[in-house]
Amino acid sequence: MAGSKSLFDEYLAQEVESSRGVYFPVKTGILRRLLTRQARCDNLHPNPEDEFCMPKIGPNYKIISEYQQMFVNALKTSDHYYDDEPIIVERTHPDGYRIINGHHRWAAALRIGQPKIPIRIVNLTHEEDVRKILENSRHTKRAALDLDEVIFREEGPLESAMTFPWSRFYPERIRLGVPALFHFLAKNGYDIWLYSAKYYSTDYIRNYFRKYHVGIDGVMTAIGKRAKAAGDAGKKLEKLITDKYRYTVHIDSGMVLQIFGGSKDFREFELSGEAADWSKEVMAAIEEIENSSPESETP
Repeated sequence: MAGSKSLFDEYLAQEVESSRGVYFPVKTGILRRLLTRQARCDNLHPNPEDEFCMPKIGPNYKIISEYQQMFVNALKTSDHYYDDEPIIVERTHPDGYRIINGHHRWAAALRIGQPKIPIRIVNLTHEEDVRKILENSRHTKRAALDLDEVIFREEGPLESAMTFPWSRFYPERIRLGVPALFHFLAKNGYDIWLYSAKYYSTDYIRNYFRKYHVGIDGVMTAIGKRAKAAGDAGKKLEKLITDKYRYTVHIDSGMVLQIFGGSKDFREFELSGEAADWSKEVMAAIEEIENSSPESETP
């Protein structure tokens, strides 16, 4: 879609308006996610919740112009560099895909008339998913961990890599002791929630940990960008989660932090920082929490 800034603004406003009350995200099976690598640009729908689509913020045309030039140069040299940077999308009903990340690349492709662009389909956790998790849970304790900073590691003591062919589908490595810790938490009546700033598909994470014989209760991905877009709705959802649990233990590399409900009351349990002893020290902190709690749950 070649044209001026005002023409694209008009097109964007029309696309956003036409999607209201009609389009909603639907889950996509793993086979379709693996096989779908491209989509027509006109089959991608802008996300009304993204600041790109908000009139007071809107697109950054300097960024769009830079992407346009990159696309043009790539087409001239047959160097499809953008294959390694696909647009992150969710499949939508009744058709097409909603953009989660990559609005400026999509706009650049439209403006130069590029028919297709690489995509990666993900299944994200939405409010209705969270409500179902909370309604179905019989626990009042939660363990929360950061996938990027605590669980997935590139070095240090690590769990054995998955065997072929699973190693090709799940290349990430995890910290030594994570499966044992998750088993311990589940045995002691904790719901396990994992958080990530990256655009992992929720079922990808669940299936990953099933290979290590442990289950995950809640998965929240792309949390930074989504929280900013959700605004008050995101805060309300987080309050819904914290109000469900009597307390939450936040586990990181150097500390276990116990926070009571939605209050500001907390207790800290410092860890030594020795990577090889991490899971044992976390379990010891959890045991101390359990022994000091007058209302300890039994699963």
